[in-house]
Amino acid sequence: MKGLNPFSRISASPTRPATGKPKEVAFDVTSLVNGPFGEADDAEESSTAPLDEKLRQAYFWIVNHAVISPHYDVEYNVSAPQPIQFGDSQTPLFLPTDQSYSSFILLPLLTFAARRKCLFIGGPGRGKTASALLMGLLGGYSPKEVRRAMQHGHPQMTVADLLGNPMPMDLMQAEQESDIRISWRRWLNMRVKIVDEYNRIPTRTQSALLTVMGDNYAEMFNQIHECPPAAWYLTANDDQGGGTYPVIEALKDRIDVVVQALPFNPRFLDDLLLRIEEGVDPADCLPDALQFSEAEMDQMERSIRAVTLPADLRQRLEFFASQFEFSEYSGQQFEYKSKDTSRLAGVPRHQLAMLEDGRDRLADLGCQTRNGLSVRSLMSLIVYAKAMAFFRGNTEVELNDLTQMLPFVLHSRLFADADAPFFQQPENAALLSDKIGWLRHLFQLSCAEFERQGRHRKDEVAELKAELDAGLEGVSDKQCRKRLEQIERTLHQLAAGNKLSGAVHDDAMTLKYLHQRYSNYQRWLSSQG
Repeated sequence: MKGLNPFSRISASPTRPATGKPKEVAFDVTSLVNGPFGEADDAEESSTAPLDEKLRQAYFWIVNHAVISPHYDVEYNVSAPQPIQFGDSQTPLFLPTDQSYSSFILLPLLTFAARRKCLFIGGPGRGKTASALLMGLLGGYSPKEVRRAMQHGHPQMTVADLLGNPMPMDLMQAEQESDIRISWRRWLNMRVKIVDEYNRIPTRTQSALLTVMGDNYAEMFNQIHECPPAAWYLTANDDQGGGTYPVIEALKDRIDVVVQALPFNPRFLDDLLLRIEEGVDPADCLPDALQFSEAEMDQMERSIRAVTLPADLRQRLEFFASQFEFSEYSGQQFEYKSKDTSRLAGVPRHQLAMLEDGRDRLADLGCQTRNGLSVRSLMSLIVYAKAMAFFRGNTEVELNDLTQMLPFVLHSRLFADADAPFFQQPENAALLSDKIGWLRHLFQLSCAEFERQGRHRKDEVAELKAELDAGLEGVSDKQCRKRLEQIERTLHQLAAGNKLSGAVHDDAMTLKYLHQRYSNYQRWLSSQG
């Protein structure tokens, strides 16, 4: 046994035999890998696996051999699980009835597949850097290449340290900046980029990092170096400004998903003992069959983008996003009734809250947050929901894909208002620190309200918008007048039958937009005789 490497084999058995919608069967992890020294099929067979299957093989190799993370917090069910209550708080523990996953391994893998940007947070020694290293190995690089290319944040890091140095002779002889050649850092050309402890990087250097992350190019002395599309991994000990330098907001906003490293479970100490006794680092043992070529990464990203987001799920997401930005007394003009208006003006939130005497601050979801959602947040959420569906072997996003991905995408983008009445309730107090639990609960409350309002059965605003989206070609003046009358009638119904809320505000603004489009079209028809 001593001569065998327990980490070098993978199973060729399908990790998820069902295609399309999952079958109602229990998942048995022992069917994937028969113990660390068990029999496994030849790795060459696995190299022909479809890309989603290959990605799942990589997940299970990592979770069984490389990163000890027995936290199955991304739960899927084919039937409702029975909770087991623990402690004085009667906290429920659920046993998922379908294949479920550890977010600490799954989210970085989805980031790899979709070539997005992932931030690991957690205390020292929790495996953040090791997990990022494994993602580099999946990209086809050797452990030595990944370790040398990893950027380690430190307080003296300069732009030249990050990007490269100008040629000394050119500095002396160049007549203009464009004549100066730059020796660019090799890591800029890699398809997997890792920045360790990014919150220790000086602010000026963070700005250079922002350009590379956001726009895929580096710039020095008017020289431009184009960078290939890449999956990004950043690490920090916390996400609350505990680094040497505060992270600039624009850089934070470029991060698509945040993953928390959970504590080590001592029951798995035998796995650590095995590594010590065998003298093996799992990072040095990734099977070649699990590495992705550049062509495979390109194809995987295209496949993820091709996954369908059904219209009914898009409407649920629209309704959820409409809850948070609205602030009735932040602006007099209808368009400016947003939290961002009062934030830019420096008006305290509690001062506006005192004016909202007709609003149910406990039931209104918008009262739980200090901000709304950006366009980039919503785009990231859609991408990760599609990536999750792809990972599970589906061609269409399901509701649970959105439910499970939303907390990790919005972790550092939607901020709780600690003074909100919701968090003053004893049963909700823990949600102030458990951001993942709070965001998931928030989406579930939104979905319940969506159904209570019957929007899943009939959404008149969506129907009116779909009419316009079909195009104006061939629409007669009479049809145009009829649609304008219907829009005005719907606006009056909204104003008469509802308190002004985020969803009502967005519906009214949508109807105003439709009204303007049809009015302009009607004037154009008149000008044509």
